[in-house]
Amino acid sequence: MSRVAKKPVDLPQGVSATIGADSVTVKGAKGSLTLALKSGIKVVQQEKHLEVQASSGAEGLNAIAGATRAHLANMVMGVTKGYEKKLELVGVGYRAAVQAKSLTLTLGFSHLINYAIPEGVTIETPSQTEIVVKGIDRQRVGQTAAEIRGFRPPEPYKGKGVKYSDEKISLKEAKKK
Repeated sequence: MSRVAKKPVDLPQGVSATIGADSVTVKGAKGSLTLALKSGIKVVQQEKHLEVQASSGAEGLNAIAGATRAHLANMVMGVTKGYEKKLELVGVGYRAAVQAKSLTLTLGFSHLINYAIPEGVTIETPSQTEIVVKGIDRQRVGQTAAEIRGFRPPEPYKGKGVKYSDEKISLKEAKKK
């Protein structure tokens, strides 16, 4: 079995797991998440931790067992603390605002961009040039942040665009005359 899958996932105080025939549901203070299990993968609850087991018959189940364990750990982290991605708008006139269930972006195009906020994700704009994406599902938070960044990725000459707050943009040298 993979080294990742051998390590158990600890369930902190206030987090419970329900193991079904083909899925695992983790409930915590912030909500609940469900993970569908592949055939050949089994999750066993031992006291206050979860263990992932793979049947030895099929090929490639070790990798799937490791991925399942990582997903379970991310789910436990999500229902206890949650996930958050920060984005910054760099450029003159670039701004963002949240209105009801949509994010309105002004990114230098001739039109506004209205992005419908997906279910299970909240978006805040502490200032006009900052966007904070929060949620309990790590994949949804990351995908939402990536879609927002995809409207205007940072360009390499001036660094204008939508970038992650911890992202470093290496600028290229301008064309010489």
